[in-house]
Amino acid sequence: MQDKLGLYWRKWLSDRFIDRYFTNQSFYHISLNSEIDNPDQRITEDVRNFTQQSLNFLVILSDSTLQLIGFVSVLWVISKSLMAVLLTYALAGSIVTMLIFGRVLIGINFEQLKREANFRYGLVRIRENAESIAFYQGQLQEFGQSQQQFLSAFRNFRRLIRWQFNLTMFQNGYQYITFILPFIVLAPRIFSGELEVGTVAQSQAAFERIGLALGIVITQFDQLSAFAASVDRLYALKNTNPLVSETSIEILPANSLSIENLNLYTPNYQTQLIQDLSIAIDQPLLITGESGVGKSSLMKAIAGLWNSGTGAIFQPNRSRLLFLPQRPYMILGSLRQQLLYPNLKEIADEQILRILERVQFRKTIDRYGGLEAIEDWSKVLSIGEQQRLAFARVLLNQPQYALLDEATSALDESSEAYLYQQLSDSQIIFISVGHRPALLQYHQQILKLQSDRNWQLTTSFR
Repeated sequence: MQDKLGLYWRKWLSDRFIDRYFTNQSFYHISLNSEIDNPDQRITEDVRNFTQQSLNFLVILSDSTLQLIGFVSVLWVISKSLMAVLLTYALAGSIVTMLIFGRVLIGINFEQLKREANFRYGLVRIRENAESIAFYQGQLQEFGQSQQQFLSAFRNFRRLIRWQFNLTMFQNGYQYITFILPFIVLAPRIFSGELEVGTVAQSQAAFERIGLALGIVITQFDQLSAFAASVDRLYALKNTNPLVSETSIEILPANSLSIENLNLYTPNYQTQLIQDLSIAIDQPLLITGESGVGKSSLMKAIAGLWNSGTGAIFQPNRSRLLFLPQRPYMILGSLRQQLLYPNLKEIADEQILRILERVQFRKTIDRYGGLEAIEDWSKVLSIGEQQRLAFARVLLNQPQYALLDEATSALDESSEAYLYQQLSDSQIIFISVGHRPALLQYHQQILKLQSDRNWQLTTSFR
């Protein structure tokens, strides 16, 4: 019953955290918050530990309550003074445990969870970037970093063991004293003949039971400290909100995309990137400029990922905008799912295949066995093939606006020109970030961002 209740509680709580994690793109904002480490580990391991340990402590507390009900009256009848000594002893032991071991053990357990998660994340990151590391022959440096992450967890766990040893010694001493304390307190009454020896054994048994019930904090403190660390991590994750300043960029609904009086800053507000930008986007726009002037940052602001600054961005419903980053995101699934991402609507095979012909991706589909083929697409497809697939996504989803952040950087100029021509032939208004002069002919407006935060808008006739 306990295990099954814990399982369903974990499911309910995990659903709550996962919902909050994806609502309003919190997963992205959390990734920018250095105070919240390893949210994946918090949602998986910390939620599991919280639900299981909570029920375990509930069972222990219930058992202790029954012990108190069963034995308090026995001890009270035998000796009221012994009852007072027991209450004082249990209270003093709990206070000492909390003061000496409390903050230290909770902090060490919190740090251990963090370091273990960092070690695991480092190994996952190596797996995901195995090809790049192999090309660079960076295995020695990666080995050193992995070793340091493990040693960090090792040293902290060694410190945890030392404090757990000290706690265990205190717990053993506390329990041993509860065994002999009744004899010490009742010794005068025994020698005077007021109490029989059998009564002493009875009081000692009741005293030990009540002592264990009242000393639950002491006997379970090792588990309580680990439990408290998990609670702290879940509480921090639950109360994490995107950083919103008193002055931030407004995203307002409209039928078309436009920007008014935009002042864009980096998320920490330390650097201003763009000053007083106002532009209406109703035809293809090319954003150019030197590195670091805020081209990709402007794309993030339009997407609602950055709100650091002032001004307003008017845009259609977010579902009518589709973003193409330089390295497309490849989901775990079939080629059909890749092409339809992020929408879940059904599209006939004939229409999909026609679009694949338009982006010169049909042969790739045939090579892997059709639309239902499942592979690790981020590894089996080249970056150029992934960018072609991203263009197919745009043509299949037919958004009102497509925002391309150097989305053809891995393609040769002829392939780039061909794909842009496909976009030009559609009804999609596209905004591009790029450097190649050949892109100019596919855009009617050119927005040049400058290093002094100013900007220049010119018109190009295709």
